[in-house]
Amino acid sequence: MSIIKKWKTLSSTYIHKSKWATLRKDVCEMSDGRIVDDYYVLEYPSFANALAITEDKKVLMVHQYRHAAEIVSLEVPGGVVDAGEDPMHAIKRELLEETGYQFDDVELVSVLYPNPSTANNRCYFFLAQNGKKVKDAHLDDLEELAVEEFSVEAVKQLVFDNKIEQALQTAGLFYAFKRLGEL
Repeated sequence: MSIIKKWKTLSSTYIHKSKWATLRKDVCEMSDGRIVDDYYVLEYPSFANALAITEDKKVLMVHQYRHAAEIVSLEVPGGVVDAGEDPMHAIKRELLEETGYQFDDVELVSVLYPNPSTANNRCYFFLAQNGKKVKDAHLDDLEELAVEEFSVEAVKQLVFDNKIEQALQTAGLFYAFKRLGEL
């Protein structure tokens, strides 16, 4: 069996840079010496999501509009990991901002790449338990969402019925359910 080796990046040129998405063109040398003149990479911020369970065993979910897919999506709470920010800090911040709940019992259950062939970001998925309502939600300027509570069993059924359409969240939920002993 052959061992696949990393490519060497010979140069990178930025085509577009913005807060939410950056596109660059790399020139790469493959492990066998062949040159790839135009490998395009999308640089997106990493993000953190959580299966968030309150102290009274309710799972917090959010409904929000997702313009690229043109859907109102049922999702777990979460958001962008700011540059230089620890993902654990990011998810605690996002949970507080989006739901008004504070979580101190938080553990990382998975780290996945959304699309490693074309993008460089990661999705950190956490299990957050025993959340306490400490304030009202405080949303970012472009966020419109509604928080809803479910039982763990109801969320599992939503996953099995394909009602949670965000693929990385569905994958993360399976890791969280396994950690809870629910699978």
